[in-house]
Amino acid sequence: MKSFLPPVFTLILALGALADEQRGKQHFVERCAACHGADGAGGERGPSIAGKIAIRTDAQLRDLIHNGLPGAGMPGTRLGEIETRDLIEWLRAVRVTDAAHPAVTVDLGSGRTLSGTVRARGQDDMQLQGEDGKVYLLRKSGNGMRVAGAAGDRDWPTYHGELSGNRHTPLTQIDTKNVADLRVAWLYSAPGWQRLEVTPVVVSGMMYVTSVNEVHALDAGTGRLIWRYRRPRTRGLVGDAAGGINRGVAFLGDSVFMVTDHAHLISLNRWTGSLLWDVEMADHRENYGATGAPLIAGGVVISGVSGGDEGARGFVAAYKPETGERVWRFWTIPQPGEPLAETWKGTALLHGCGATWMTGTYDPSLDLLYWSVGNPCPDYNGDERRGDNLYTDSILALQPSSGKLRWHYQFTPHDVHDWDAQQTPMLLDAEFGGRPRRLLVQANRNGFWYVLDRASGEFLLAKPFVKKLTWAKEIGKDGRPVLLPGADPAPEGTRACPAVEGATNWFSTAYHPGLRLFYVQALEKCGIYSKSPGVWQAGKSYYDGASRDVPGEPGRKVLRALDLDSGRVVWEAPQAGPGTAWGGVLSTASGLVFSADDDGALVARDARTGARLWEFPANQLWKASPMSYQFDGRQYVTIAAGGAILAFSLPHR
Repeated sequence: MKSFLPPVFTLILALGALADEQRGKQHFVERCAACHGADGAGGERGPSIAGKIAIRTDAQLRDLIHNGLPGAGMPGTRLGEIETRDLIEWLRAVRVTDAAHPAVTVDLGSGRTLSGTVRARGQDDMQLQGEDGKVYLLRKSGNGMRVAGAAGDRDWPTYHGELSGNRHTPLTQIDTKNVADLRVAWLYSAPGWQRLEVTPVVVSGMMYVTSVNEVHALDAGTGRLIWRYRRPRTRGLVGDAAGGINRGVAFLGDSVFMVTDHAHLISLNRWTGSLLWDVEMADHRENYGATGAPLIAGGVVISGVSGGDEGARGFVAAYKPETGERVWRFWTIPQPGEPLAETWKGTALLHGCGATWMTGTYDPSLDLLYWSVGNPCPDYNGDERRGDNLYTDSILALQPSSGKLRWHYQFTPHDVHDWDAQQTPMLLDAEFGGRPRRLLVQANRNGFWYVLDRASGEFLLAKPFVKKLTWAKEIGKDGRPVLLPGADPAPEGTRACPAVEGATNWFSTAYHPGLRLFYVQALEKCGIYSKSPGVWQAGKSYYDGASRDVPGEPGRKVLRALDLDSGRVVWEAPQAGPGTAWGGVLSTASGLVFSADDDGALVARDARTGARLWEFPANQLWKASPMSYQFDGRQYVTIAAGGAILAFSLPHR
C-alpha cells in the first residue's frame, strides 16, 4: 500500500524547510558575507565558496565554522548546534552564480562562429565550453579567435606517456643546442597541494592533473583551470593512502578515470568533470587504499591497490569503462589451501600484502598486461612466512580480457627488506643476444637491473646498477639470487645494502633506442634492518621490525646510463644533496635526458655523455617525474614541483 501525506502536511513541511533555509542564509549574511559576499561568490577579503563545500563532510564544515582557518586569516564563529545545522544546510543548497562564465559567440574568421560558455579566459586566450559539451581552446587571432592546435602536436595520453612504460619522447623541438634557452611557460597550483606525485596526462591540449581525491583540467598551453572535481579525504586510513598520494588519471574517449584514497575507482566526463560512476575496489576498513594512475589496456580499465605495508591482500582488477562493472580480479597472494600457498609457511599468509599500486604496462601485439607486485608482510620478519612468498616482488604477465596469468617472474624471493617490485616494467623491442627480442627491462629496488623476454618470461640478464649491494652476490643463470650471508634483519639490527628506500624506487626510468641506453636514478645507500615479533591489526602498519639510516653514511643519488646489451654503466652523474629526492627521468629523441635531481633542480643533460646543459633550481624535494608533450606547435617539458605544476618551453620566436 502506498502511503502519502495530506496536502496540508506537505505544505507545512515545505514551509518548515524554507524557514530553515532562510535562517541558514541569515546566519551566512550576518557572519560570513563580509568576507565571502552575500551570495557566497567572493568579496574583498575572502574567496568564493563555490567548490569548497562539496569537498567537505558535515563534520568538517562544522569544524570549519566553529574554528575557522587561523593560518589563512579566517576566524571561527560561535554558533549553536541548531544554527550550525541550518547554516550547513544552506551552504549545501546554495548555487553560487559565477559571472566569470558567461555565454558568448566567438568569431573564428571566414564567417565561422563558435558559441558556448566561457570556462576561463586570459588576455589572448579563452577556454570555451561549446554547445556540444566539448571544450575548445582558443587563441587570439587578428580581431577574432582561432582554435588552438597544430600539425605535429603530440599528446601524453597515459601515466608513462606510452603503453610500453618508456618515458621517451620522439619530440625534437627542444634539443642540445637550444635547451639553454628553456624558460618557465606557466605555473599552476591549488590551495592545499603539497609534494605532488602526479604525472600529467595531456589529450588534445587538455591536461589532467591530480592530488588526493581531486582532478583539475587545465589548458596545456597556458595552465588555465577549466574545471575541477573534488571530494572529501577519507578519515581513518593508514599507509600511503593516508598520506594523500595520487599519481594521475587514465583516459579513454570522453572519460578520465582515477582512484580515490579509500580504494574506489571513479569515472569523470573529461569535458566537464561530472561524475559518471563510482565503484568500490576494496574495503578501506581492511587497510586498503589506492594511489596509482589506472591504465587502459585491451578496452578495460585496470587498477591496483595500496596497503602493501598494512596487511591488505593485493590484487589487480579490470573494470568496464562504460559502467565500472568489474570484469575480473587477480589476487597476488593465495588463500590457505590454494595453489602457491605452499610458498608461505607460517601464519602470515592471511595478511601477506603483495600490493599493486604502481601503474603497469601493456603490449597490444601480444595482448599482454604487465603488472608489478609489492613486498610481503610483515615487511622485516620472515619467520612466519618461510618460503618464496609468491607472487610478491614479482612481475605478472596477464591477459587483459580475462586476467589469466601467462607467466610470472619473482625478483626477490622471501623478501625481508621491503624491496617491492613497484618499479616500471618497461617494454622494448631490440636486438639482444644476437637476435630481435621482445624485452621487458626493470631497474629493481633490490639493486639489480633485469632483462626478460616479455613473451615467455624467460630470464636473460641481471646486473647490479649500484655499488653498495651486500645481500646477493649475483643473479644466477636460473634467475634466482645467489644470497650472501649476514644480510637478514636481526633483533639487534643488521647493516645491509641497499637501504629500505631501494637502489631505485617507483619514479620513472627511460630508454633511448638510438643510443641503446637505459637511464635510472640510483641511490647509493645502506640501512640497518631489525625485526621483532608482532601480529596484524586493522588500522595499523604490519612491519614487525624497522629500518634506519647507518650513522655517518649518508646516501647519494646518481643518474646512471646503462648499456642495454651488458648492463655496463656507460656514464654517471653524481648529484649533490642528502639522497632524499624521489624524481625520475625523461629522454628525448633530440638527445636530452631530463632528471629531477637531488639538489632540487630540474636538469637537462646530454643523453650520450651526461654533460649538464641546463638546470632550473626549483628547490624542491622531488616526488614526481618529468614528461613532455607538444601543443599548438610548442613543445613543453612539465613536472609536478612541490604543490605546483611547472611547464617549460622555448621562448616564442
